[in-house]
Amino acid sequence: MNKYFDEDEKLYYESYQQKLKDAYINDESLRKAKRKSNFKKYLAIVLVSSLLSSTAVGGALYHKFSTDLDKKISSVQKAQAGTSITNTGMTDAIKKGITKTSLAKGSPVTEIAKSVGPSIVGIRMTVANGRGYFPGQQNGSTAEGSGIIISQDGYIMTNYHVVIYADPRNGVDGNTTLEVFLPDKRQTKAKFIGGDSKNDLAVIKIDLGNLPVAELGDSSQLEVGEPAVAIGNPLGMEFAGSVTVGVISALNRTVDVGDRTMKLIQTDAAINPGNSGGALVNSQGQVIGINSIKISVAGVEGLGFAIPINDAKPIIDQLMMFGYVKGRPLIGISGREITQVISQSYGIPEGIYVLDVSQDSGAANAGIKKGDILTSLAGQEVKTLKDLDTVKQQYKAGDTVDAVVFRKGSTLTLKLTFSEDH
Repeated sequence: MNKYFDEDEKLYYESYQQKLKDAYINDESLRKAKRKSNFKKYLAIVLVSSLLSSTAVGGALYHKFSTDLDKKISSVQKAQAGTSITNTGMTDAIKKGITKTSLAKGSPVTEIAKSVGPSIVGIRMTVANGRGYFPGQQNGSTAEGSGIIISQDGYIMTNYHVVIYADPRNGVDGNTTLEVFLPDKRQTKAKFIGGDSKNDLAVIKIDLGNLPVAELGDSSQLEVGEPAVAIGNPLGMEFAGSVTVGVISALNRTVDVGDRTMKLIQTDAAINPGNSGGALVNSQGQVIGINSIKISVAGVEGLGFAIPINDAKPIIDQLMMFGYVKGRPLIGISGREITQVISQSYGIPEGIYVLDVSQDSGAANAGIKKGDILTSLAGQEVKTLKDLDTVKQQYKAGDTVDAVVFRKGSTLTLKLTFSEDH
């Protein structure tokens, strides 16, 4: 029973909440039926980390580097030893652009692979005791992805979903091990520095020095149709350092991933599970995107997406300094949407039904209580959790706005000061 309400209100709220529960069940059934009927209209969005298990999962996937890969790395190292190539001094041929047929030795793609490849690493996350991707397996589970070295002293940026269980906020970091595999065959443990689930970005660190650093470019200067090269580890470490070539297919693509919306670079350079956190590179050998997502459905090819580097830079900087994005506003509630169906059935407003309020949060200090229905924030209607997030993004921690809630048949306007989301 809600601790905020006295005994006289008990029967009302027990009945009210039960009706809501029943209505949610009914409404969820309707939504599932609708989703099923429209299934063919949707494409499967895949976060491209390679999910592997300590036991067999699907086909045979191996965690070792292949002999062919060793030979390729050796040839790259020999080429580098005899050639002075820098990220800022690429050949004229590279500046003229890349085509999918320019794959011969000495081509722009070859030069880019030699220059950028050494700064792209493999990342393996192992969760012990069966906790993580494959619950119930006693020997633990692993996931593999890619990362980009951004400092000589060992800082690496990647996708948050590649290292998610190493984040102490998720409660399983004590059972999680991060390993980094360098193109020169060195392997070492890594430390989780900070992560941001909203933007799917994270920073980890290894205790090695004098590392090859990728040059970051300017994604605001990209044009549709210009060449793009993706470098990463599709399907895990066996194919580490794979290079694929394509073009920038579109800019500022809006893609819904879970409960968040991201604006991404679209490319037809092949991106597969294991490429998450790897580099999308321009014709000057500069990283202009972090490969993160592909759309996978029968008959559809060449739909990969990367986080623009200009969007990632300020997030990565804050993760390195603070371990989180400083100043991001937090309301402090968990909630469920009151849909139009429920609203009409029970005579209550559409909005966010408050399931819980975090202690000492902005919502708690404003007087928002469990059982309230939040209908407006900062003068804007909030009918869905996405609406709520959209409004919140317009403010920073410490800002104060009006929060309108429906409680026991009455409408209240409260002053809410956003707390800081750590």
